[in-house]
Amino acid sequence: MVLSAQFTIPLLGVETEPATIALVALGFLALRRVFRFLKGSRSAYFPKVYTAFQPFALPGLLFPTTAWTTGLDWHWVRREQTYALNETVNVVPVLSGIPGLWTSNMDIGRQIAAGGHRSSFIKPESASGAFLSWGMNLAASDGAMWRKHRRVVGPAFGIDLYKLVWAQTVQTYREMIGVEGWKDKDTVDIPVIQRITLKLAFILISTCGFGFTSTWATPPKAADGGMPIQEALKLVADTHLISLVVPKWLMHLPIPSVRKTRIARERMAKFMQQQVSERKADVAAAVEGNTRADAFTMLVKANQDESGKYQLDDQEVAGNVFLFMFAGHETTAHSLAGTLGFMAIHEEIQDEIVEQILSVVGPDRDPEFDDYSKLDKVLAIFYEAARMFPAGHALIREAIEDTVLTIPNPVGEEGSKTIPIPKGTQVTVDMVGVQYNPRYFEDPHVYKPSRWYGLPTDSELFTAFSVGPRACIGRRFATVEATCFLALLLRDWKVQPILRNGESKEAWGARVMDAHIVLTLGVKDIPVRLVRRKCT
Repeated sequence: MVLSAQFTIPLLGVETEPATIALVALGFLALRRVFRFLKGSRSAYFPKVYTAFQPFALPGLLFPTTAWTTGLDWHWVRREQTYALNETVNVVPVLSGIPGLWTSNMDIGRQIAAGGHRSSFIKPESASGAFLSWGMNLAASDGAMWRKHRRVVGPAFGIDLYKLVWAQTVQTYREMIGVEGWKDKDTVDIPVIQRITLKLAFILISTCGFGFTSTWATPPKAADGGMPIQEALKLVADTHLISLVVPKWLMHLPIPSVRKTRIARERMAKFMQQQVSERKADVAAAVEGNTRADAFTMLVKANQDESGKYQLDDQEVAGNVFLFMFAGHETTAHSLAGTLGFMAIHEEIQDEIVEQILSVVGPDRDPEFDDYSKLDKVLAIFYEAARMFPAGHALIREAIEDTVLTIPNPVGEEGSKTIPIPKGTQVTVDMVGVQYNPRYFEDPHVYKPSRWYGLPTDSELFTAFSVGPRACIGRRFATVEATCFLALLLRDWKVQPILRNGESKEAWGARVMDAHIVLTLGVKDIPVRLVRRKCT
């Protein structure tokens, strides 16, 4: 016996079989998909890139980049092909997702991310979700909300903080040499240099960002004996993207790796809430003019000094804490790792940098903060690594009204043209594309630190930290830390690649110096050898 049922379609008053309803629904979805596809295909202004799925949305971000679809890393994988015909392309998903413009032109980037009081573009919620799990923050906010966060967060980053960063970097380097047992060694093999750079960056953000007692031998630990914050942060960073797209119930399955991830997230949430409460009490009890200089304390103090609509609530303060912890340690660590990888390949550049270090600092004394501006070549090797592996690899905005963009003419042609941009259009500034755009960089695929020699430390000619009001607020924190650490390490040690049998440095570079993307873009594991220098 076959059981069947009939339903009435609302409004039409027609009785029909469930299978018919399903077919109608599928037909409607198919028509909507076709409409979106045709809408995305209509634009005659830019070349089209057809793909099965939208790159940064489900299910596209779960697939590797192939000939038939664009995955999470497609702009890296195809960085030499995508913008060969035009600096801007129209990415049109065939099966899933919305069409949108991708551009390697920073002039367009400045227009859509101007950060002014009146803008036709906003950061869509889909582009901010990765940083909203812990609370609204500077990176995820937009418009008036961003200005409120910037007003409170800005005072945390000042000259006293940067002096603290420099001094702590020197101290941490000395601790590293002792604890790692390098004092009496002439050669040290490091299978993954990120093990060193991630630990360095975490200690620096812990001590200077949050005022924790932290050394190379004893990084911050949980007072209750639970999962250390460093381990929790790493787990959260490694699994954060996937945790945003999987069902919530999945995080409660009795699977060891899932359980560990859940514990890490709970640990981070509890940690941030505790820290906000403790710092508010510290600021309230501090004697005038005797507040600690770490960024977190200064942020809480600035927030306490505000009132009314400009004051952040505890959840918003916690959101910025997570932003500092995550972005402030991972991005610097990966850029430092990339720098040392390039030093291993380019011995002649390394020798030139060491020559400047010796001329400014000498062979024996510790570098001082006043040396920072004089070590421009040291900063340049870090800048160039950050250019070739830009941590913030995509900037996404959406038009909230019908508007226009001014598109510069191709290189060699003067002038520009105005292109209409309909409301709802997503524009992605591909920061990988920008950094490899020959409009801005001669031989963009060549590691050439001399591009940055003599550049003022805050110059907007360097765009890998973004530009304008929305530029990375932690840029100086990162560059001070990197310059000091590299000056110390390169003066003491020559960096060399750990080669396989019969492998050349060039082949090592092609194998090792490749990108790894989760939330930020970094470098894959880099194996290097440190050989003690005999400086006199």
